[in-house]
Amino acid sequence: LCRELSDLEAENEQMLAEINHLKEKEKSCRELLETYNFTEWEITEWSQQQAVFNFLYDSIELTVVFGPPIDDDVFGENPSRKIVSLNFESLLDEEKAPPSSCLVQRLIFQFIGSQGCWEQRCPMLYYLPQVLRDVSLVVSHCKILGEEIEFLERWGGKYNLLKIDISDTAVKLLFSASAAFAKFELVLSLSANYPSVLLPFTVHQQIGNIGEEEISAVLSSVPVGHHYLRRIVSLIHQNLLQNPK
Repeated sequence: LCRELSDLEAENEQMLAEINHLKEKEKSCRELLETYNFTEWEITEWSQQQAVFNFLYDSIELTVVFGPPIDDDVFGENPSRKIVSLNFESLLDEEKAPPSSCLVQRLIFQFIGSQGCWEQRCPMLYYLPQVLRDVSLVVSHCKILGEEIEFLERWGGKYNLLKIDISDTAVKLLFSASAAFAKFELVLSLSANYPSVLLPFTVHQQIGNIGEEEISAVLSSVPVGHHYLRRIVSLIHQNLLQNPK
């Protein structure tokens, strides 16, 4: 009897361990889905004449104008229906919006402009879901970039980050650390491909010996990907400013 109880306890412990493992796996999968949820559009109109979609908190509007309706297509959803035009418009009030939001808009419209003629990419309704996915992917990445900048503006002091300036599509990061006897500005050139490409950069030394060579060594060790900018700032702080040699 004691042996049977012991075996049951062992089985229960094993089952609990498996349940906990599955729970952790489920949590990890959910976090991954949230991170890569690229459905960034909302539909605000769908008629026989056109469809209107909004992105990024209603700050970007896409208007898709349809060609003549196809016979027996009651809802105007026939995949072979022609598309006459696709027009993206910024609804952001740049005078009132924070610099990070303006940067995000510029990067998204940089992508939109780089794609050439959207009517050629999307000549009929069949191709529209792919267009929405492509734009959503860029919007998602740029939106996260904006959130990273806002985070660094709020908590930059923890990383010896004195000031953040945005000029067109460049982010200027001013670092200062008395312990390392260093003050320098790192300028990162951003593009709509963020965060999947390495960022071109320049360094302006003001005090101390931390320059392009030292920064390059740090940046080369930061892999591209999620929260790329935050990881760059964190590693500069950790490797060059927190524990100076």
